[in-house]
Amino acid sequence: MLKKLIPLLVVCSLLVLLIVPSCGGEEEDNVIKIGVIGPMQYVQGEHHWYGATMAAEEINDAGGIDVDGEMYTIELIKADSNEMTSPTDAAAAMEKLITVDGAQFVVGGFRTESVFPMIEAAMDYDTIFLGCGAATESLCQLAVDDYDRYKYWFRVTPFNSTKLVSNSLMTLGMAGGIMQQGLGLEGPLQVAILAEQAEWADAMVAAYQAYVPAMLGMEVVGTWRPSATATDLNAELTAIEDSGAHLILTILSGPVGIPYARQLGELEIPAASVGINVEAQKDGFWDATEGYGNYETTLNTYAEGIALTSKTAAFVEEFIERFDETPTYNAGTYDAIYLLKEVIESTGTLDADTIVEELEGIDYIGAGGRIVFMGTDTTTPHDVTYGPGYTTGIATQWQDGEMKAVWPNLGVGEWEGVTYEGVVMWQIPDRVIAYYTQD
Repeated sequence: MLKKLIPLLVVCSLLVLLIVPSCGGEEEDNVIKIGVIGPMQYVQGEHHWYGATMAAEEINDAGGIDVDGEMYTIELIKADSNEMTSPTDAAAAMEKLITVDGAQFVVGGFRTESVFPMIEAAMDYDTIFLGCGAATESLCQLAVDDYDRYKYWFRVTPFNSTKLVSNSLMTLGMAGGIMQQGLGLEGPLQVAILAEQAEWADAMVAAYQAYVPAMLGMEVVGTWRPSATATDLNAELTAIEDSGAHLILTILSGPVGIPYARQLGELEIPAASVGINVEAQKDGFWDATEGYGNYETTLNTYAEGIALTSKTAAFVEEFIERFDETPTYNAGTYDAIYLLKEVIESTGTLDADTIVEELEGIDYIGAGGRIVFMGTDTTTPHDVTYGPGYTTGIATQWQDGEMKAVWPNLGVGEWEGVTYEGVVMWQIPDRVIAYYTQD
């Protein structure tokens, strides 16, 4: 019996050897694997994934990516970085994404303290990493000292922290001018700085402390640094009220933005809030703050009805239709994946070094703005270019349950006349009006 079975087993083994490669080999060769890494338990990571998903599905539905005459489809690989709490976990997630999951390109990243080690992991394998979350300027200074190692890192969004300071100061100046005119306030306005305890915020705090008085003629009355995951800001807000601040200049990217805005309204602190509050970029902010987040103002990238480029409106509308949320800036993974498509098709290769050279010279109109990377002869190589005609961003304010774009508006200098259709006037919070007009 055994002698009869042996020839049959040999034949079956040969058939398996012939069949198995044909089942997966050719298809796998025509797939481009792109890792999407971020804090997937938070809105920032969710929108990393949503933006990437939209781009990949659109590209695949249109036939895929043409690589030297051969069509490839995109396969996305989701990686939860856990970067809000552990830079070590973030680095390990990046390592696994490349070495185990086989990602050829990576998009995403959010918290600076974690993006640094993620970059190191990606650079170890010469893997192109397009950042869509961390703003710290020094991330794009790595290539100044060691270009050959760090040339695979590019920042797609946001523009760097120095430029975020510029936008915040312009928004603060606009709000302060409206308050002085509308309320008849005299003398220098008083400003409180509220910044989460995070590395990306440190340089911005120092800049605000210097430039708020020097550039705007306002006085800084104090600086408060809660945890990025704090749930109770009663102590900070009470101290800010006691300081006599007219305005609160925020630097908040973590979940602390929800309890901050809610308690600001609940306690009826007579100060307007302007700056960066990433939680206020999402539609769920209104319900999460139970409406107390009314008038919260934050730098932003997207708002319904605001067209930064010819591609913005369609992207925002489709995002809202699919996910029932307005995209945060982290959804810039959408532009990042289209950038990869653009350079892969123009070069006809998946070779990382060739693609880096092409990215360095790209001039691409994305949903979030015109993307041109800073040159290798600058202090921040591969940073996205900022300013009128490039990537500007917007500022939005919650007005009675709706997120409205309120800036750029009332610009001066190179920003004079720069605005977008649909931008409305910034509003003084009712609680502030009531406090300063009481008998």
